[in-house]
Amino acid sequence: MLTDEPGKQAGIARLISDLRAAKVELLSAQCAADRLRLQYSLQEIVSFGERQTLKGAIASAAALCRFFSSIEDVLKQSGPKE
Repeated sequence: MLTDEPGKQAGIARLISDLRAAKVELLSAQCAADRLRLQYSLQEIVSFGERQTLKGAIASAAALCRFFSSIEDVLKQSGPKE
């Protein structure tokens, strides 16, 4: 997507903006999970939470973990960059 020269700068700016927006949204999700963790025990969540909702949340968290772990692996391979 960022290989053609004319749109490269605009594409990079959009990528940076999207990363920043994702960071804010992920922080919001982390806060929501922390609220659950602090207010309810794991047993309460499992006993009274809707099973499909829990499974969906777990699948989303696992997908995010895989995605960002892949990015982390590439960052480690590329070495320090600043």
